[in-house]
Amino acid sequence: MASTVRNLKSFLAGAGRFAQVRVAGTKGSTPRETGTWMLVSMLTTYGTIGGGQLEYMAIDKARQVLGRPDDASTMLDVPLGPEIGQCCGGRVEVEIRLGDDELASALIREAEQEEAGLPHFYIFGGGHVGKAIAAAVALLPVRAIVVETRANELEGISPGVETMLTPMPEEAVRAAPAGSAFAILTHDHALDFLIVAEALKRSDAAYVGMIGSKTKKATFRSWFLKTAGGTEMQFARLISPIGGEAVRDKRPAVIAALAAAEIMSSLAFYVVGQRSLSAMSEAGKSNAARPGS
Repeated sequence: MASTVRNLKSFLAGAGRFAQVRVAGTKGSTPRETGTWMLVSMLTTYGTIGGGQLEYMAIDKARQVLGRPDDASTMLDVPLGPEIGQCCGGRVEVEIRLGDDELASALIREAEQEEAGLPHFYIFGGGHVGKAIAAAVALLPVRAIVVETRANELEGISPGVETMLTPMPEEAVRAAPAGSAFAILTHDHALDFLIVAEALKRSDAAYVGMIGSKTKKATFRSWFLKTAGGTEMQFARLISPIGGEAVRDKRPAVIAALAAAEIMSSLAFYVVGQRSLSAMSEAGKSNAARPGS
């Protein structure tokens, strides 16, 4: 995705006086969760608290605050009903406060930490489908990298997506951080098989997907089990074809849209699973520490 740190710094550099609009509390159905924030200057904005009349009201109030000489914060308590043309049905408390250098620095640090923690998504192959998937995920909260053995196929990759030129793409799998997603769609089936085998042997991969037919998947399974030293349990984690089979449309843009949704779901499930494991581990430690346990 495009660098949020760079975009935030760009806004702050040109904003002059600015205010932070933050969701301080929610009840019922609301567009965004508590803690969500946006920044407002007299001329522009950065981020969103959910759009609609709620956001318009908050921006208008923030600009009123910017026009005052004092630096007192302001609270809005907004019912999301028909009276404001928004039918979420909940209620939102919004805090508006003037920004300063301390707040700006804190927001940049927060953005840097968030960007550093983005899940990695490796797209092996920069052909038509690879480029389409790269374009589909360019705005999503992932660090996307297109890996290619051919330099010319890395031309025209969407802005915000990294590229990696290497004669041994399987090494990118080995070097990837835990929780990475891998979509394999190169120009060479043998190369696909090599990369997929490496990815399936990583028990900490959030997603392993390979483009292709049922025949290609069956051929890979035979090779993986008989030659590559793989197991049925590892093979069962392979998603192929990527994007599923519910929509039978082989156009690159359609495959890309379906694959992007599939991959984001897998990354979300992985995060939830890791949190559950962490909670279970902490609970086990707590029980072990109790007297008589």
